Amino acid sequence: MGKRVGGKKVAILGAGKIGSILLQAFLRDGLLKSSEVWATAAHAERARLLKDKLKVHAGTDNVEAVRGADIIFLCVKPQVVADVLREIRADVTRNQLIVSVAASVPTEMIERTLEKDVPVVRAMPNTPCVLGAGMTGLCKGQFVQKHHLELATKYFDAVGRTVVVDEKHMDAVTGLSASGPAYIYIILESLAEAGVKVGLPRDVATLLAAQTTMGAARVVLETGDHPALLKDAVTTPAGCTIDGIMELEEGKLRVTLIKAVVKAVQRAKELAYS
Repeated sequence: MGKRVGGKKVAILGAGKIGSILLQAFLRDGLLKSSEVWATAAHAERARLLKDKLKVHAGTDNVEAVRGADIIFLCVKPQVVADVLREIRADVTRNQLIVSVAASVPTEMIERTLEKDVPVVRAMPNTPCVLGAGMTGLCKGQFVQKHHLELATKYFDAVGRTVVVDEKHMDAVTGLSASGPAYIYIILESLAEAGVKVGLPRDVATLLAAQTTMGAARVVLETGDHPALLKDAVTTPAGCTIDGIMELEEGKLRVTLIKAVVKAVQRAKELAYS
């Protein structure tokens, strides 16, 4: 069977930014065939574009999409999750798997709104999934069995790395890895601007900053060494790097990044009740 999950109808409800990223990645990686996918969008024009570009079944009718589906990816905005669930609940069965990527929406809320014992896996991917370099946190609802979690993991492994956590940690995943690319882009942009400041052409400065960022991340992932140890290996006595680090510490970069994640996590908790 290879990577394909094989012969399953998959519904993607809300093929907007993250929904379309996941859909394109699943198709590209061979987990799905276009003929197996039913995608929905809020507007008919968006649905038509999906149909033309990806050759999937696409429309605006969520009920039609979930009928007979084996897996339902719930990719709509958190604020409309309850409305969508009430719309489809008469057609959802206990034999289907719901995978929700709606930030901050608890599995218990989805189960309660559907009014039946449907297995729900909550996922929090990030946008680098579009290149297969994503990071996804997963947690399971009360009706999820081992094979449900393994199936959901297989999909998200195709677009990067996955980690399974207790649901109480999902807002932290949102604030760190889901919001994290934005923080890294700001750091990367700042490094490139610094390169321009000291005389490098902008394209060269951006390449140097981006490749350095990617390389440093790979070293952490592949060696398993603590970032502090890796930092020390770069920082030679009385060298250039320690002077740069002193500036970072004086500018409170470390505490600012920590506060950014904490603030994002707080906001993630609020989204569930807004």
